[in-house]
Amino acid sequence: MAKKALFTPLSIFAVLLIAVIVWLYLGGKDSETGQHEMPKPNVVVDSPQMLEFRDVINGLGTAKASESVNLMARVTQTVREIYFQDGQEVNKGDMLIALNDREERARVQELEFRLTEQTRQLNRLRELARGNAASRSMLDEQEVLVEQTSAELEVARSRLAEMTIYAPFAGRVGLREVSIGSLVRPGDVITTLDALDPIYVDFSVPEVYLPSLLPGQRVGAKSAAYEQRIFEGEIVSLASRVDPVTRSIQVRAAIDNESRELRPGMLLQVELERNVEQVLMVPESAVVPVRASHYVYALDSENRVVMTEVEVGRRQPGWVEVLSGVTTDDIIVVEGTVRVRDGLPVNPTER
Repeated sequence: MAKKALFTPLSIFAVLLIAVIVWLYLGGKDSETGQHEMPKPNVVVDSPQMLEFRDVINGLGTAKASESVNLMARVTQTVREIYFQDGQEVNKGDMLIALNDREERARVQELEFRLTEQTRQLNRLRELARGNAASRSMLDEQEVLVEQTSAELEVARSRLAEMTIYAPFAGRVGLREVSIGSLVRPGDVITTLDALDPIYVDFSVPEVYLPSLLPGQRVGAKSAAYEQRIFEGEIVSLASRVDPVTRSIQVRAAIDNESRELRPGMLLQVELERNVEQVLMVPESAVVPVRASHYVYALDSENRVVMTEVEVGRRQPGWVEVLSGVTTDDIIVVEGTVRVRDGLPVNPTER
């Protein structure tokens, strides 16, 4: 019974487990060095590249018409005729609204007739004065009457002109707020008029960029309404002051809007390109931050990784500028940095 107890299932399992552990330990050693052979991690490698870096300033602004006005009456009168449709493009000087002007026209005609008669009498008195048949006082009195009537005629003509509203500049009218027969008063808005090409956008830029801002500099604008479109334009002016609270300066850009797709009041994302240059860049995934320093894993001639410190600069989506530490001749790990350490051999695959 004692001999049978030596070969219980538990003892057999323990012997087999020890045998497996011994085999794994001894069989996994290098026959020459006696060291364990660790599997080489697979990594993706590539070389640093010289890429185009666009130094862009981003801002938000609101579109506004290059010229904008609310058209209003200057007198109290009823609307006689409307010569435009909602949203119509008009030219400078086009007649838009005519008010009831019968009284003003009659007044102008009356003064024109009176001025004609008084002028005729003045010329007659001048003829008589040459022959000493008319006194100087009569001539002076008639000259005063002519000048007075001329002034009254100018006032009447000015009031008559107020009965008609013209477009002060070329643009697009908005929705009309009156109808034929409506009584309008001074200050009542009849419609709006906006010049839409070009369209302006005002946006703020931090004061540190002030030396690089110049009129004529190209800008691009995007709108949520046209996600795939970039509207081109240029800076036309800079504010004369820097905001003491935000430490930023207002910049005005004129955006090409020949298609009239942009409207005043739209929110625009503005990109201002400062300069374009070729810089040495590596993928963002290749840079390993350690405290305040940055490193990349470079490969040596034996495909072993060497932890190399680099100085990084500016960034753009997916890429980091490298100021020193590596060159375009180096090969670095761009994928799989979490699986390697300094001096470890790797199995590289080119990107």
